[in-house]
Amino acid sequence: MKKRKKKRKKSLLTSLLQLLLVAAGAAGWYFTKTWEGIVTAIVIYFVVIICCTIWFKTRRLARLRRAGIKEVDTMTGEEFEKFLGQLFKRRGYKVSYTATSGDYGADLILKDRKEIIAVQAKRYSGTVGVKAVQEIIGAVKMYNATEAWVVTNSRFTKQAIKLANINDVYLIDREELIDLILKK
Repeated sequence: MKKRKKKRKKSLLTSLLQLLLVAAGAAGWYFTKTWEGIVTAIVIYFVVIICCTIWFKTRRLARLRRAGIKEVDTMTGEEFEKFLGQLFKRRGYKVSYTATSGDYGADLILKDRKEIIAVQAKRYSGTVGVKAVQEIIGAVKMYNATEAWVVTNSRFTKQAIKLANINDVYLIDREELIDLILKK
């Protein structure tokens, strides 16, 4: 579902940019009534788009530095679990940790008034695959969970995303983790 929203948002953005390009050309024609005016307006449009893109990317890098994601990338798996536990506690969940071995696929159990959430924490340098999703699916019944989440400092493979969508597993990738950290 989240993937569809991203695609729809990207499609709307592309359409908006195309519409603005046409508007820039039309404005160039309106003010000069020449082809040079159209070309000049379009060139100015692209310069503004490039400047905005650079500005947004530098803002994103600044957000990453503030988030402490570099520190997360150097943590051990166990440190990452403790970090997530503290992060979710600050967001109002009661957090319990499972045993490091024999955890039945969940590393954290989050509780609020209505839900019990089984969380699989994956601090990886590569992409997270299907195995993590399979593990958390198995943990749902074991812990009487109402939801299953897999949280990573990395990204997920297409197969993992597909399996998660089919089984209603919520995936939190690097971008969303940064957002969670910044919203603390």
